[in-house]
Amino acid sequence: MADNMANNPVTIITGSSRGIGRAAAELLAGRGHRVVISSRNQDSCEAVAAEIRETGGDAVAIACHVGKDEQLEALIAGTVERFGRLDNLVLNAASNPVYGPSDNVDRKAFDVIMHNNVFGSMRLGHLARPHMAEAGGGSVVLVSSIAGLLGNRVIGAYGLSKAAENQLVRNLALEFGGDGIRVNAVAPGLIRTDFSKALLSDERMVKHFERTTPLGRIGEPDDIARVIAFLVGEDSAWLSGQVITADGGITVTGGF
Repeated sequence: MADNMANNPVTIITGSSRGIGRAAAELLAGRGHRVVISSRNQDSCEAVAAEIRETGGDAVAIACHVGKDEQLEALIAGTVERFGRLDNLVLNAASNPVYGPSDNVDRKAFDVIMHNNVFGSMRLGHLARPHMAEAGGGSVVLVSSIAGLLGNRVIGAYGLSKAAENQLVRNLALEFGGDGIRVNAVAPGLIRTDFSKALLSDERMVKHFERTTPLGRIGEPDDIARVIAFLVGEDSAWLSGQVITADGGITVTGGF
């Protein structure tokens, strides 16, 4: 680690081996953050961390399944052991939606979605809190979805989990504020990632989203990464308990 980065902020990004999480990690690393790359697969995480280091950034890989409490604890402990502090937490990891009407979702699938997307985020936030407080405060950013803001016939259970995340943002903003920790979320629309591959593989669906999005295109991971960087940074120092919609305007048209 370069000496001139020793006092730079330390930021964990879950689900950062690809997609939005990776884009956020690369952007934050480029702005001087020391980043922790985390997803389920250690090799995938290490590949991203290595690329960041090759471009002059400081990154470490710590695999974590957000549905397993002992791995959440190890993620926080490993971060503090490596860097000596923790300033920011980006909660991007999520379980894939079950496509189709809500009666297609059995109890097991529903429990996995809610546990990983909601409880995992809440638990990791609470584990991070004392370390962030010790560092003088910081920012927690959840990556939600416009599926948590609107009714949906196709990904209803996933939308329920994201609506719960939006409420979690408000709750944690109240609980963590006294420690100087801000809690916010970004709610993306459709973004070109592996996560949305099932939707993007349908050309008719792609044309529908392009037609009904005022900005006329599908979002890219970098579009959301820039919002995450804003919410982590000092330019949003007076912002907490908020869900920022970043969808190219599609919620205005009802096209989702």
